[in-house]
Amino acid sequence: MRISLRATAVVFGLLAPCLLSAQETPTERVAAADVVNKLDALQTSLDLPALAARLTGPNAQRDQVVARAKQLMDTELLAMGDDITKHPEIGFKETRSVKLLTDWLKKHDFEVQMGTPGLPTAFVARYKKGKAGPNLGIIVEYDALRGTKGAFHGDQHSTQGPIGLAAAVAVSEFLTKSGTPGTVTVYGTPGEEMMPPNAKTEMLKSKVFDGADILVRSHSTSRTSRPAAGFGTCCMNINGVKYTFSGAPAHQLASWNGRNALTAVRQLFGNIDDMRSSMRPETRIQGVITEGGAAPNVVPDRTVADFYVRYPDEVYLAQIQDIVDNAAKAAALATGTKVKIDHYGEDRDGISVGSLSEVAFAYMKKYGATDVESEPGKPQGYEETGSVSSAIPGVGFSAKTSNAPNHTYEMEADALGQVGHDGFVVDAQAMTAVLYDFATRADYRETVKHEFQTIQGLKTEYIDALHKAYVLPKVPEPQ
Repeated sequence: MRISLRATAVVFGLLAPCLLSAQETPTERVAAADVVNKLDALQTSLDLPALAARLTGPNAQRDQVVARAKQLMDTELLAMGDDITKHPEIGFKETRSVKLLTDWLKKHDFEVQMGTPGLPTAFVARYKKGKAGPNLGIIVEYDALRGTKGAFHGDQHSTQGPIGLAAAVAVSEFLTKSGTPGTVTVYGTPGEEMMPPNAKTEMLKSKVFDGADILVRSHSTSRTSRPAAGFGTCCMNINGVKYTFSGAPAHQLASWNGRNALTAVRQLFGNIDDMRSSMRPETRIQGVITEGGAAPNVVPDRTVADFYVRYPDEVYLAQIQDIVDNAAKAAALATGTKVKIDHYGEDRDGISVGSLSEVAFAYMKKYGATDVESEPGKPQGYEETGSVSSAIPGVGFSAKTSNAPNHTYEMEADALGQVGHDGFVVDAQAMTAVLYDFATRADYRETVKHEFQTIQGLKTEYIDALHKAYVLPKVPEPQ
């Protein structure tokens, strides 16, 4: 689901230049000035360049573990990724892909639990030989996009699984051979491109991720990048909302005997367009009609529209959502129909941890990532829902794997070519190295924990500040 969003740097004297992209709108930047100053002070106190240099320096034992991950990619797992690319399956129907991944994990001493509550193509694979210590969690994805030509891996989720498997096995083998405390858990998370349900959020609610001390994942990208520390999301805060209109059928030659649900859903789109001038310009509202009637000669008595309502922060998003819901109620009232509103999913700001993202970025460069963005992007959680990355510290790896933008057929083609393969191997190596450091360095784990908990507190301050900033206009009663 990744979309590249680079915030425009707007200079405010109170804001540290390295964190100007932490908030995307002028209102956010002004309201959160104090929070951004605190974020900047936190990052300065951690001295992240020195931390990254120290961890990525010479280490023969780490290099052996990383070499094992590369070997697995070169000999087995790149081929598995190609196979999944050539056999795409959309979200919640990824049975073939899941079998490939879990069968391979079982052969490498992982015990697999298939399915989590409500998600039959989710899985949890735990390393059998692990012992008490840090629980190293790896998120893998495998669903394809829905496209006009059928399912396709235009986000390269096809090799996110193999990348995670390479790191999982390389690190778990090291833990056993060295006697290092710790274990590895692989979380298979379906339907990343789809709601409902919001798979990772549902897995978090079901306590599937309980006990994980860190979570890592990878994702395709057209440039090697990392986020700044703080809180945010790749694709804005999102509400998934479905509007179902119920009318009354009639023959179209006597349409006055019915109530037209298609007219209602068209009115909804019109009402939203009419309100756009009353919404802040960063608002994005995208909808499709998924049901529009049964036959031309029958007045449609049921229609359904599916919307993603987006805004850079969750506070003003709530105001936008009220406008859209009221637009649906008004459409129903005007057309003599009835509407059911289903808020079926949401993505929210997650937390980005600088002590993880900067070290991950340094490792990606170390192992040969190309087209490197020198400056960090805006803060964003390591996974798209925001819920998991706000609860458990983690990091996403984004070495360049394509010359094309996300969600394109060209990116799918690159998954089978050299640019894809090279980037996938870099991600696997860097992921393995970060997990090795986290497993073997208690001081590093404490640094990550301290930073994560501090940013959690600052996120609460940020939300409180925005509630004060977004004042609803007062509309008087007509005289």
